[in-house]
Amino acid sequence: MENPNRLKILKNVLLFFGGTLLLAKGENLSQPDAERLFSLKVYPILQEKCFACHGDDPEKIKGELDLRSLEGMLKGGEYSDKVLVPGNALESDLYIAVTWEDPDMEMPPKENDRLLPEQISMLRDWINAGAPWPDEMTMKSYREEEWKVLENEDGVIVKTSGGQSDAWTYRRYKPEDIWAFQPVVKPAIPDSKENPIDYFVNRKLTDEGVEPAAEADPLTLIRRATYDLVGLPPSPGEIESFRKAWSNDKEAAWAGLIDRLLASPQYGERWAQHWLDVARYADTGGLSNDYERSNMWRYRDYVIRSINADKPYDQFIVEQIAGDEIADAALLERMENDHEKFDKARLEGAYNDAEKELIIATGFLRVGPWDSAMIPVPEARQLYLDDVVNTVGQTFLATTMRCFKCHDHKFDPLPTKDYYRMYAAFSGTQLAERNLPFSDCENTDNFEEGNKLVQSMLGFAKADLKKLVEKRENAARKWFAEHDLPYLNEDDRKDLADEVKPPRHIGLTIEEQGRLKVREQDVWIWNRRQERYLPMVQSVYNGPDVKPDARKLRIPKQVDQSWRPRNHIYGGGSYLAPGDEVGPGVLSALGLPVDGAPENDPYILPDNLSGRRLALAKWIADKHNPLTTRSIVNRVWQHHFIDPIAGNPNNFGVKGKKPTHPELLDWLAADFVENGWTFKRMHRLMMMSKLYRQSTKHPMMEKLREKDPENRLAAYRKPRRLSAEELRDSFLKVTGELNPKAGGLPIRPEISMEVALQPRMLQFSLAPAYQPDPTPRQRNRRTIYTYRVRGMADPFLEVFNQPNPNDSCEARDAAPVTPQVFTMLNSDVITDRTVAFALRLEREAQTPGERINLAFRLALGREPASIEKEQLLRYLSDMEQYHLKSQPETPVYPVKITRSLVEEFSGEPFEYEEILPSFESYQPDAKAADVSPSTRALADVCLLLLNSSEFIHLY
Repeated sequence: MENPNRLKILKNVLLFFGGTLLLAKGENLSQPDAERLFSLKVYPILQEKCFACHGDDPEKIKGELDLRSLEGMLKGGEYSDKVLVPGNALESDLYIAVTWEDPDMEMPPKENDRLLPEQISMLRDWINAGAPWPDEMTMKSYREEEWKVLENEDGVIVKTSGGQSDAWTYRRYKPEDIWAFQPVVKPAIPDSKENPIDYFVNRKLTDEGVEPAAEADPLTLIRRATYDLVGLPPSPGEIESFRKAWSNDKEAAWAGLIDRLLASPQYGERWAQHWLDVARYADTGGLSNDYERSNMWRYRDYVIRSINADKPYDQFIVEQIAGDEIADAALLERMENDHEKFDKARLEGAYNDAEKELIIATGFLRVGPWDSAMIPVPEARQLYLDDVVNTVGQTFLATTMRCFKCHDHKFDPLPTKDYYRMYAAFSGTQLAERNLPFSDCENTDNFEEGNKLVQSMLGFAKADLKKLVEKRENAARKWFAEHDLPYLNEDDRKDLADEVKPPRHIGLTIEEQGRLKVREQDVWIWNRRQERYLPMVQSVYNGPDVKPDARKLRIPKQVDQSWRPRNHIYGGGSYLAPGDEVGPGVLSALGLPVDGAPENDPYILPDNLSGRRLALAKWIADKHNPLTTRSIVNRVWQHHFIDPIAGNPNNFGVKGKKPTHPELLDWLAADFVENGWTFKRMHRLMMMSKLYRQSTKHPMMEKLREKDPENRLAAYRKPRRLSAEELRDSFLKVTGELNPKAGGLPIRPEISMEVALQPRMLQFSLAPAYQPDPTPRQRNRRTIYTYRVRGMADPFLEVFNQPNPNDSCEARDAAPVTPQVFTMLNSDVITDRTVAFALRLEREAQTPGERINLAFRLALGREPASIEKEQLLRYLSDMEQYHLKSQPETPVYPVKITRSLVEEFSGEPFEYEEILPSFESYQPDAKAADVSPSTRALADVCLLLLNSSEFIHLY
């Protein structure tokens, strides 16, 4: 069919590609050169871009156009009989379509799939050369000849364990795209006193003709450093001491400040939060049941202790992936290799303190969302293993493993075989809540009080359940008597035929049937929560597959050590489509062999039931592993300089953002390893740089925002907003309410009552209402210790971008959104904190002017300017008059609530009662209704300060 717009289109194409030269291009190719071009370039383009719609599925060929052969192209399709005109690209609709010059004929149809200009040129040259289509053997010979050349103008071939096709195995990559897979090479730097960080950054700035920003002032710097290292504002006394030291010797003052902050136990609390973001910490399992993971807090506290102790990162890696294997090996040795004694000792948790720490560390393998309910056993198993493999990849290797689970990676040199090799490394790993006595370093405060609440809830549920069961069984006895049959209890009669047993819920009304289901669930929930106060830990062990039950996971009394898992590559990622068998192994693209692996397969791990994870962990923690070392220094850099050097800390692949300063990243990675993998030294190195001390202001800011809008040159410091945890902790610090107690049971702060009491569905029932801790001292600890429920986020923390714990968070979202404004002005959280702030000011200062001075020192670290003080005094007076005329309502805390549900079999609604014993002796924070009008007016002044950019942001 002739295209009426062909002449116009041809003219446009000619103009676009350089006039009449286009027709000649390709005609000078020899037959072998044209065949080679087709075999190596054109045919792979057709495979990737065209065959999916035009040939791969013979039953669903679109437009009756089959592009898999020369004959198919020459035949044409439903809409064109000039798909291919050998020798004339401009007459070939195939070529016209890929140029997108004809709006009615744009192929491939999706913008993201369009051919690149160089691909269009190759297709054109092949057509103009006569469109030769060699046979498969000839094409294969061209390809095999090309594969012998590891690097050419098209890129490099990366040696791997092999993809699912030769085309993938031998595809080429641009060296700059696979930068992260290359060995770390430490660049040489001049022998000078200049901080190496400043050397690399300033060199790039000089090349661009840009001067770095000046140094920030002392107040800005102490706020910046204190928040960065401990996540809290500096006190007025700390600021004054630092100012004096700075005036005497600023370098010594700065170094002393960093050392003091790194020695603080609050340093571990702040930096553990960064790690837990990546690891996805929560105290519940998520999904439809959101079961509590009792004692998950022990892993949280392990992370804090490790960071405070400056534990080497390579050790930190190994402990979290395979700590149980190390501990169990030590225990087995103490049991003189007697497996019967070992099994008994392991069940009892008979480990020393060092071994306990190793067991707790493997909580990392349990932090992700997982549930086994209502899905087939093999699928539940696969969901867990997939989650662990992806988490290990993202956390330690900055690699998104899910991207090559179903097929070879589309962009990175990561074959799906390597995915399932790493999957096999975890395939003997089973989940368990293990017995493990508490160590002296662990905080077990409030166990008795907390257990009292659990027993109260459990006793209430049991009592109501008992009444309902007795009523049902009395009716059942009557039914059996009426039918001259012996009475059988519910368990004994449940499998009988319907005609010889009473109806399932005999004697119960619809409402009672619903209550029975709820109480059965409640009894299980509160029985489970008793484990909070038992010496147990969320961990793993090695053993044969068992039927997983997220409600209760335990180590068997005996484990068959001779069992070995069998693993396969799953077609399309489905366990229902097992393919080639694989053994445990690592990522081959790095070219880093496993210690002790055979020469013919250097990337395979030991096949023993125990030891797979340990070997994998040691490979990840190898000093020559470029992904591991670059990944962790990039994360540390990110939390000191706002932006990471490589823009996607969880993804160093081709599609991740490339590093702004690659030589600096490599220098830091090498230096980190050379100096013992320790974090505190790395903090000092980064924070002692002039780059860290830069101001957020720059004399050429307008020009820089045009030239370098993302500040990739690092010419100045970017401001940052405080994180959700920093905001809440800062409120408590300036109000004097912060309880510095470390570790232990999760705390339950007071949250919006609407959210706390709202119905939250679980499978077959409702979750218990959220009940805050009864006293302010319990509630007002640091935010890292709050109880994190996957199915119910804290509304204040959520609105300020606390990440969802279902996914690894590589960077907090700091985007401002409207709900943040309302939260900072009107929420119960901010109201309570401003009242507490006002009460502190009234205790510690006498006059209105003195109180405003103190408020500025506590919140902003400085004295108010005269105009600020004058305006706030006037505002204070105005608000006193306002509050004299108004009286806030006193909040009411219910001790019980009525719930409503639908009974699952009848579809009828029913109601039931839930008790809230926490509120029976509840000590609320001071409320606006509890204080005088003058205190409320002062609280309004505090509200202004806590809403100021100067308080909320770091500069």
